[in-house]
Amino acid sequence: MAFGIKRHELEEWKAKIDRGEIAFLTHYWIDDRFPECSTVTKVGCRDLEKLAEWGRRYGLRPEWIDKRKIKYPHFDLLGTKQAEILKQEGIKSDILKG
Repeated sequence: MAFGIKRHELEEWKAKIDRGEIAFLTHYWIDDRFPECSTVTKVGCRDLEKLAEWGRRYGLRPEWIDKRKIKYPHFDLLGTKQAEILKQEGIKSDILKG
């Protein structure tokens, strides 16, 4: 279950994806499969090859791209990998500790 994001943040993320940009959206999240994680960052791009290439720089495999919502394919970043990638990208999030 996702929460802690505003509609305009979601719309901005979608608009960046629509423009073919790499877009980041971090929000609170609860999933029983990952009890140690309370946030997720969705990194999306309409251009699947661009998204796959971005992911490869961080050791993410193209088959990990979530394509269930065809218009908004994305990687889901969790835990330490999430924090590492956001730090390397120079992205600060108020909801992430550290």
